[in-house]
Amino acid sequence: MTCREFIRFLIEYRSGALSQKQHTKFERHLAECSDCLVYLKSYEATITLGKGSFTDPDAPVPQDVPEELIQAILTSRRQDKEPASVSSP
Repeated sequence: MTCREFIRFLIEYRSGALSQKQHTKFERHLAECSDCLVYLKSYEATITLGKGSFTDPDAPVPQDVPEELIQAILTSRRQDKEPASVSSP
């Protein structure tokens, strides 16, 4: 298995959807490739952090989040909710 194949099969690996043969190849590659092992750990940490960020939607925004970022997110959310304008011919 190459590093490119490793990345392509990562979602299936995490969900348990790989065949036994693919799973064995995946595990073998992980044992031999420290870069892919680091990538996998980073990928899993990202998933954990992402899930954790939605545990309490009413929680206050942390003090260290820049106000510009908050406003940009709120503006984007408002724009996503606006109906698309229809132009007349």
